[in-house]
Amino acid sequence: MRSIWNGAISFGLVSIPIKLVNATENHSISFRQIHTEDGGRIRYRKFCELEDREVTGQEIGKGYEDSDGTIIPITDEDLSGLPLPTARTIEIVAFVPEDRIDPLQMDAAYYLAAGGAPAAKPYTLLREALKRSNKVAIAKYALRGRERLGMLRVVGDAIAMHGLLWPDEVRAPEGLAPDTDVTVRDKELDLADALMDTLGEVDLEDLHDEYREAVEEVIAAKASGEAPPEAPAPERGGKVLDLMAALESSVRAARESRGEEPGEEAEVKPMSRRGAPRSSPKETGGRKSTSTAKKKTASSARKSTSKTGQGEKKATAKKTPAKKTAAKKATSRKRSA
Repeated sequence: MRSIWNGAISFGLVSIPIKLVNATENHSISFRQIHTEDGGRIRYRKFCELEDREVTGQEIGKGYEDSDGTIIPITDEDLSGLPLPTARTIEIVAFVPEDRIDPLQMDAAYYLAAGGAPAAKPYTLLREALKRSNKVAIAKYALRGRERLGMLRVVGDAIAMHGLLWPDEVRAPEGLAPDTDVTVRDKELDLADALMDTLGEVDLEDLHDEYREAVEEVIAAKASGEAPPEAPAPERGGKVLDLMAALESSVRAARESRGEEPGEEAEVKPMSRRGAPRSSPKETGGRKSTSTAKKKTASSARKSTSKTGQGEKKATAKKTPAKKTAAKKATSRKRSA
């Protein structure tokens, strides 16, 4: 992979020569602007306002427009001489837990490749230190004319760097949440949980860009002189008036898509506010009350049996002295006779 920037990682007094490589690539289909009447390419040409003529790329430089409209020329030499320690260095400033980084700050991703054999040992040292600490490194670096913030983490056997937006570049989500009071019932949350469980997890490798594939089919059809494939009729949608019905239908559809029997009811696990399963006879389809009735019947039977057994013991105890008394009387009569 071709490097886009060469420099070094500054890790305290340790300097690690590295090469910066793009970690991602764009597979989107690009279109050209054309003249619809004859298919001719539409091109943009750069003109100088003062001379009213087209200029080449070698004649174009940078300039800063002041508040009064004055243009202040800025050359590459002006920028290369900036007194920044990060001009050619990725300077690590801290190590923090990964969950400290807000995903909203994530920007472009890069791989850091060791710059030759001398960098192998310090590169491996930093990688293993990041692994063992379960932390990420926060760094500052300069790229494409501005200083940036970055996050270094381990990916496989390499070190990756995510460009980060500065905290003041992330807008607060003010005024976006509903401004009306809404009550969400536990039953609705239970169904939402059931839907999440039914949809389950997904291997991201199985996901693909269906829009790009459809565009490729259209291009292939038109290139061969055929009519492009027709899009399926859109499903008629409307306002969701019954949230419970919509959730139940979603759970049922998700189960059918996974090959489960459409007639099976989704298992709804009521959750307490702390997340522990909550018992609710009404939400278990009567199974709990049946079980309770069985327990009560069994308990009553045991009590009845216990009482009967106790009664029999008492009766036996009462009968035993009577028999002994009768036997004594009989023996006494024989002796007197």
